[in-house]
Amino acid sequence: MSGSFEEFYAAHFGVLSAQLRAATGDLSEAQDLVQEAFTRAWPRWERLVAYDDPVAWVRRVAWNLAMSRWRRARTAARFLHRSRPEVTDGPEPDRVVLTAALATLPLSHRRAIVLHYMAGLSTVEIARECGVSEATVRSWLHRGRARLLAHLSEQPAEVRR
Repeated sequence: MSGSFEEFYAAHFGVLSAQLRAATGDLSEAQDLVQEAFTRAWPRWERLVAYDDPVAWVRRVAWNLAMSRWRRARTAARFLHRSRPEVTDGPEPDRVVLTAALATLPLSHRRAIVLHYMAGLSTVEIARECGVSEATVRSWLHRGRARLLAHLSEQPAEVRR
């Protein structure tokens, strides 16, 4: 075979992509695999051009890449299957109540509460992150706590414990 790598690529990319699409069932993935195979062929072009069938080399590389992806996906799926608990009871009732209470707050107050109490940020850090003064953050925290207290006080005793 003679010619440039560009001609070789143009002549065979579509055909190889169609072949890999039939195997993978996904055109985008097939094109990625074939593109990667051509990327690996490019630095070896001087040797590959002398092969009886350089297309076979690119096809083999693309198929090997497809098999590697499939094996990695299978391994990941097995890991996820093993690491998931069989039965989940769902969130605790107090978590549901807290989430509902937080949802009643204005976004700025909710953000300040979450960043301060859940992320452990100081008022200075929250002010920097939100682009406001520290006094504003203290006000958001004060107002947010007051609204949470009012909302949570309205909940039945068995939920509050």
